[in-house]
Amino acid sequence: MKDYQTYIFDLDGTLIDSINDLATSCNYALRQYGMKQYAVDEVRMMVGNGVKKLMERATPGGLDNPHFDEVYSIFRKHYMQHNLDTTRPYPGIMETLAELQSRHKKMAVVSNKFYAATQEIVNHFFGDLIHVAIGEREDIRKKPAPDTVFEAIRQLGVKKEGCVYVGDSDVDIDTAINSGMPCISVLWGFRSKEFLLAHGAMQLISQPSELLA
Repeated sequence: MKDYQTYIFDLDGTLIDSINDLATSCNYALRQYGMKQYAVDEVRMMVGNGVKKLMERATPGGLDNPHFDEVYSIFRKHYMQHNLDTTRPYPGIMETLAELQSRHKKMAVVSNKFYAATQEIVNHFFGDLIHVAIGEREDIRKKPAPDTVFEAIRQLGVKKEGCVYVGDSDVDIDTAINSGMPCISVLWGFRSKEFLLAHGAMQLISQPSELLA
């Protein structure tokens, strides 16, 4: 594998397994209005474009539902209180990040998760390893637009050359393309190998330690 100098990571499905907490908060919010509940694997296929899009997909009628804003607000409040209940880094992630740090690599997280949750989770699990974390903000376009990636690069003080994007979804592949950098797609996340290949995956890895090869 090419020796990159900077690693830009997606968060959910790439560094952390957060699907159970996302599904729990999603169903909690929907339940308050008697709406359909979803299995974890169903929620898994709804994530990837930010939590507002998740709730739009989960709520009957989406944005047109007269209760959407309330449902989304309940989700956000519940998730901020419970986003660390079962969420954990995937096996091998901590060791891989520590090794990248020891090799003096720069690292950042860019996520479509809302900003406060992104900051809380990254600081909680990776605060000693990753110091730049960009979540959804009103003043910056979310992925697959390249804006969050460019903001992370700016904060890291590096150039785009030598950077690689690491993610688990089609949104991540498109983000890397729009950012003009290579993409490594992980197979332990929220999307299958077949899905990723069908959406233009450039390079696949099956375990975090392959980033060190």
